[in-house]
Formats: sequence, structure tokens, C-alpha cells
Amino acid sequence: MSWDMFKSAPPTVQVRIESNPPGADATTSLGPGCKTLCSVSVPAPEAPFTVAFALPKYQPASVPVNVIKNPGDFTTPAAVATDPNPVFAELQPATPPKPIRKPHRPRKPKPAAAAPAAAPTEAATAAGSPFPDPNAGRR
Repeated sequence: MSWDMFKSAPPTVQVRIESNPPGADATTSLGPGCKTLCSVSVPAPEAPFTVAFALPKYQPASVPVNVIKNPGDFTTPAAVATDPNPVFAELQPATPPKPIRKPHRPRKPKPAAAAPAAAPTEAATAAGSPFPDPNAGRR
């Protein structure tokens, strides 16, 4: 005969799971999971656990969850809570892959029509300008 039948079932804790945007697949490191906005019942673990969020076109996120146990006494039963509750994740959009740039063909040079004119002299340039020569007084 086993004494296991006298042991009480391990306490469970209800964990509310939310995300922005809603509809993400949330999975606890303890096993249970759901699509957000939802609530899951997990066996109260001895150590913290994580909730992983995944949604197409968004970066995955993971949120650590701490387990708080209140042992209780003769007048109050033992209680188990989680922090945070609800577990919330703000999912960031995945950056789209950079578009692949196609190499451009080099342009064909234009045929030379005529030889460029000889460079005008400095005096001719200043004389043809409607503006006064700024260096005229410095010479």
C-alpha cells in the first residue's frame, strides 16, 4: 500500500496571459500554453518559470514569472500567486528583410559632338558678369 494517496494534489495557479497585439501563441516553460488573451492553470512550481510569446511577423518575446508561496497557518490555507499576473508582452514588429538591389548597367557614354571651347580668360569672365569683381580692389 502506498502513502501517495494521502498526499494532496500539488496546488495549481491560474495565470492570465495577454499580449499586444492579441492572438500570439503563448507557451509556459512548464508546458501549458494558449493563444492570447487567455488564462492557463499551471502546477505551482518551486522555481520561477517563463512565458514565451510568438506571433508571425513579430519578434518573439519571453517574460519571466516569479512564484510567490504563502504557507498559511491554522486559520488560512496555503496560497500560491505569480508575479506578474497578468503576464503581458508587447510584441515588436519584425523588421522586413532589406530588398535585394539589382546591379545597374553602366550608362553608355554620349558621343562627343564637338570639342569644348577654349577656357575664357579671367578678365573676360569678370567683364561678362553682371556682378562686380569681388577681388577688384585687392590687386
